[in-house]
Amino acid sequence: MQDLRQSIKNCMLCKAHLPLGPRPVVTFNSTSKIVIIGQAPGTKVHASGIPWDDASGKQLRSWLGVTAEEFYDERNFAIIPMGFCYPGRGKGGDLPPRPECAPQWHTQLWEVMPNVKLVLLIGMYAQKYYLKKDAKKTLTETVDNYQEYLPRFFPLPHPSPRNRFWLTRNPWFEKEVVPELKQSIQSILTNSIQDGD
Repeated sequence: MQDLRQSIKNCMLCKAHLPLGPRPVVTFNSTSKIVIIGQAPGTKVHASGIPWDDASGKQLRSWLGVTAEEFYDERNFAIIPMGFCYPGRGKGGDLPPRPECAPQWHTQLWEVMPNVKLVLLIGMYAQKYYLKKDAKKTLTETVDNYQEYLPRFFPLPHPSPRNRFWLTRNPWFEKEVVPELKQSIQSILTNSIQDGD
């Protein structure tokens, strides 16, 4: 596992395409129970090196019903984005995650995390990559049909403040889906404590 951590830290695969240079932001442990797969770090996370260290992270922790301490405990959560480094900025915000990253690293990471109970797929890139043909035509449809993907996957919208419009248009998400999400998370974390993890 230490070798894998070092290999990821030293990764230069996309160096030529990264405006701020490589700084992979990923956390994992052999005992991680829940994996969070988002898009890629933003500039704030690139600067701090701490995943979800921004307004999106605060919103995500609220949806999950966990404290920052629980969230950053690698025994609970592994945080593995689709792209480990900040990809740069485009016209409408950050660029998509670099396509080289997930095929290079994700399979190796699954091999060292045998205890995963749930994978949170945050946003369209993670959902398309992992759900493949089972993903619906839109993110909204995929999230609305989240029960189809359980118990392995739980698809979610991105918790970015920019997504407020989506949340306003889809009040069912925070009313119906978030309580189910919190329950799933608490069940896994509670069982982990009882099992002595």
